[in-house]
Formats: sequence, C-alpha cells, structure tokens
Amino acid sequence: MITLASDFGTPYPAAMKGVLLRRTDARLVDVGHDFPRHDVRTAAFWLRETLPYFPPATHLVVVDPGVGTDRAAIAIRARDHTLVGPDNGVLLPAARRLAGDGALEISVVDEEALEPVVPAGETAPDPGEGPKSNTFHGRDVFAPTAAAVHESDGLDSLSLLTPTTDPVDLELPTATLEDGRAVGEVLVVDDFGNAITNVPGEFLKARERVVANGEPVPVGDTFEAVPAGERLATVGSHGYVELDVNRGRGEAAFDLAVGDRVVLESAD
Repeated sequence: MITLASDFGTPYPAAMKGVLLRRTDARLVDVGHDFPRHDVRTAAFWLRETLPYFPPATHLVVVDPGVGTDRAAIAIRARDHTLVGPDNGVLLPAARRLAGDGALEISVVDEEALEPVVPAGETAPDPGEGPKSNTFHGRDVFAPTAAAVHESDGLDSLSLLTPTTDPVDLELPTATLEDGRAVGEVLVVDDFGNAITNVPGEFLKARERVVANGEPVPVGDTFEAVPAGERLATVGSHGYVELDVNRGRGEAAFDLAVGDRVVLESAD
C-alpha cells in the first residue's frame, strides 16, 4: 500500500498516481489532498493522528512550500512504515508515533539518481539532469522515491538513499498544566470548525464546566450534551480538548484561530 497526502487539491495528485502506477502495483489510498496550503504544522498534526491506523505502508507526503529550493527530500523508516516527503519537519511527528519506542531510520534522497519521470511519447532526459520541474517535486521526486521504496527490500538496499542524522525537526507544542489551570494553543481547526487545542483531554475529567479564555463553558462528553448552537468543551477523538459548538463552528463562537493562546481554568 502507498498512501498519498498533500495540499495540492486537484488535479495534481492524479499525476503522482500516474507515476506510481507506472512503477508499482501497490494499492493507492488517499489520506487527503486538502490540507491547508503550505501549512506544514497542520499537516504534521493530521498525519500523526491518521497514519497509525494504517497497516504497514509507504506514506507519500507533499506539503512543500520550499519546493525547488535546496531543501532535501527524505525517507524515514518507522518500524514497518516508511514516510517519503520534503525535509521540512512534516514527517517527523507521524514517524515518531509510528515508531513508538523504536528508532527512526532517516535517509536523504539523491534526486539525480532517480529514474526520470517521462510522459508517454517523450524522450528521457540525459542522466544527472535532476527533476523535470522545479515546482512539482511531488510528481518528479517524491512519487518516484515512494515507488522505489515500496519495491525495495529496505532503505539500505537503495543506492539513491544516504543515511542522515540531521533532518529538519518539528515538535508540536505542548500545553502547561498546573493548579487547575491549562495554558495551550489551538493546534488546528477541522472542517467542522472545531478548535482543537493541545490541552490533554484529562484536564476535563470530572469537570462539569471550565472557564475558557475568561468565559464559562459547559463540559460535555458528546456534542449533544448541549442544545444545538450552544458552545461546549469536549475531548476529541485525538485525545485533546476541543472548543466546539453543537452543530455550529467553534472557532467562530470562541473567536479563535490556529496558533491562538487558550487558557482553561477550573470553574468548580
């Protein structure tokens, strides 16, 4: 299996799939191609929360605002999963979760060693010319790498990969908790408008109400714990506190955006 995730929308993912299908018989599964444009951190969060539910696979990820620059392409082995994408931190949170207490095997891709991507009816370029495009490495670099990884017997069997110990890192921020008070921030806002914070869900345990940024809010186990249109704090499927509205948009009701500070205090 090869999964695909990007901020490309359409039709660019189709070109990546075409490259993969010409080089491998892997089953292709879309994680999503509507991640916020150029938003590495949001993509990293959702990949961390999504990829662990897959069976062993190669995960092709392209959220790459630095495309065409000197940023590297990398492959990361995490137990029986491999992630392929740009070296901008987007792969690391998911890779760490997939690895558990195991070590990560990280390699840099030699782009000039890749078999060139050539459309049907066209002639292959001379060896060593590098990617066909400076703006579409998803098609010309990452898809060929993912195919090669999928077909290989391990990263160490691929001459186009060189081990590295110095990837660009990305650590999702953590909240601070003390004396009935949590200080965190909004990590992401999902398509329902739920403002997902980095405050662990345990903070809401045994509480009926909290004060969120100075305003009292009921705590509910489900959205239907409050009437439609009413605000609440709850624990999402990811295990973090969300500030939501039953059948509405929490980010608007709480006047929050990604990165905004959130202070939760006990109302008891």
